[in-house]
Amino acid sequence: MNRKKITAFQLCVLAMAAGINVVGGQLALLLRLPIYLDSMGTILTGALWGPWFGMAPSFLSGILMGMTTDIYSLYFAPVGMVMGFMNGLVWQRWIWKRIGMAGNGKAMIWLWALAVAIPGTMVSSVICAVVFGGITSSGSAVLVQLLAKTPMGMTAAIFLVQIVTDYLDRALSMMVVSVFLQALPVGIRERIRVQNGH
Repeated sequence: MNRKKITAFQLCVLAMAAGINVVGGQLALLLRLPIYLDSMGTILTGALWGPWFGMAPSFLSGILMGMTTDIYSLYFAPVGMVMGFMNGLVWQRWIWKRIGMAGNGKAMIWLWALAVAIPGTMVSSVICAVVFGGITSSGSAVLVQLLAKTPMGMTAAIFLVQIVTDYLDRALSMMVVSVFLQALPVGIRERIRVQNGH
């Protein structure tokens, strides 16, 4: 994470973030949604404390879900970790500087979500194609199977579906986290700003 001592508050937030990921992921599975809803906790911790903290909730929730309700989550945990790392970088280098805690420039989140989504999409496409042949528990697997029957083939179908669903999922999650952070009391927001040096 970083060389500073990890506080009890940070550990509690990490645990809560992993729980948010699990609940969101289960909701998406239950409703067979084409997006995943399993990254809001990851995006929250990355926004608060940077890329190394951003990796932890996806690792924890991937193991938890993989060992209990959805084995696919275990295989896709590295995707969430890559996404969490990129998200932490984006928040540290751009979003906090442009948006800060005031919420100005939210429209740019839709652009920054691409920077967060693309590296994870590349990793998830490889896992989906090589390990699972395009068939996973996600609602988007139906779209992959339909597009794979077209001339584009399985690999291109997986990447196309993944980039669209990943982008929508990340953009939505980043927007929700941005709104949540702006809704925090002024004292907490100032403490976060000072902790992160913004």
